[in-house]
Amino acid sequence: MKFLIIGDIIGRPGRRALRELLPALKQELGYDVVIANVENSAGGFGITEKVYKELKEIGVDVMTSGNHIWDKKEVFGFIDKVPDLLRPANYPKGVPGKGYGIYEKGGVKFAVINLMGKVFMDCNLENPFRVFDEIYEEVSKETNIILVDFHAEATSEKWCFGIYADGKVSVVYGTHTHVPTADEFILKNGTGYVSDVGMTGVWYSAIGMKPEQAIERILYSLPRRFEVEDRGEIVFNAILVDVDEKTGKTKGIERIKRFLQV
Repeated sequence: MKFLIIGDIIGRPGRRALRELLPALKQELGYDVVIANVENSAGGFGITEKVYKELKEIGVDVMTSGNHIWDKKEVFGFIDKVPDLLRPANYPKGVPGKGYGIYEKGGVKFAVINLMGKVFMDCNLENPFRVFDEIYEEVSKETNIILVDFHAEATSEKWCFGIYADGKVSVVYGTHTHVPTADEFILKNGTGYVSDVGMTGVWYSAIGMKPEQAIERILYSLPRRFEVEDRGEIVFNAILVDVDEKTGKTKGIERIKRFLQV
């Protein structure tokens, strides 16, 4: 079973890239399932119900997120109604939405778990390793194809989690930094791994935002509203993971990068 996993979608440019590139990629790569991180998909911060529906129409099967999931307040009104939009599972109990789900495509069940790291993240979350243990005990009874979006800042924390989950899950992939890493591996016990998938948005930018605004904030240390960079060539970053349906182990993992001329 082949999974196309797309890095953080940045606003309208990122959505445009999916709309225009996915049909050809489907023919080229022959993927079965599309998973995307959507926490920056609406104006660079959060997601709206309109954008959620747009991404579903484009062909995204499961959506993950991170610390920006709550930036558009309307998400509170629909996140409990849509089982394929996840927020990090290690938020405290009682937070709206859910952090994992079991889905089916072509008669094959697979699970997606969304976790968020704690190092440098400035958030009061439960330990993602412990929360993973609890979820794994449940979902592994139904499927051995398990994918984990580990949304975190520190590469060291992502790597430690990859090794911690090696042999239990099919793939651990990092999101959040928006910068793709060249460390795609199949770990010793069969888990596919990459520290960060990267972003899908305008590449000549400050991780998707207008660079002049980010530079001004760095120079003067003053609050500055960030806006999505919408001028220039768009980069599409993803990974393609081929998972053995019988064993749940990763057979192949490769980085996918495409550019959309605008």
